[in-house]
Amino acid sequence: MKKWYEHRVVAIVWAALRIWLGIQWLEAGWHKLGAFDAAGFLHGAIEKAGGDFPAVQGWYAGFLETVALPNIKIINILIPWGEILVGVGLIVGALTLPALIAGAFMNLNFLMAGTVSTNPILLTAAIILLFVIKGTAYYGVDRFLVPATINNFKDKGIFKKMRGAAIH
Repeated sequence: MKKWYEHRVVAIVWAALRIWLGIQWLEAGWHKLGAFDAAGFLHGAIEKAGGDFPAVQGWYAGFLETVALPNIKIINILIPWGEILVGVGLIVGALTLPALIAGAFMNLNFLMAGTVSTNPILLTAAIILLFVIKGTAYYGVDRFLVPATINNFKDKGIFKKMRGAAIH
């Protein structure tokens, strides 16, 4: 029996929320293509780790200083393209679960870097959609992609082989 949040009528709400969230990510990434440089943002986040009331935890500032800043060229590519891919995935409903996880992870990192903005709203929307993932994927490419993939594995006997391997 389907749960209330998996029903096709309720799935319209989840699809609308998923598409809205995807548009937010797509717009954020689109504006960063070409001229994005995260160095100033990262330096600002590191500075927020000091003082009487730090907005950034010291361990996270250390991570930014020792890992992110030395790899700024990669970061400058990963952030805009990651945002665009999350947006497209959510808009069309393809690879919805990985897109939601990636988006939530980016929101969490932006929050840990001391930037509030819309991040709490976007993170909350992603968490809600993760809890109702079956309903979220009802109106989207995943509705056809995921069952076909699982059935393809079943037809090839992959699940049987895995079960038999676990017994031995």
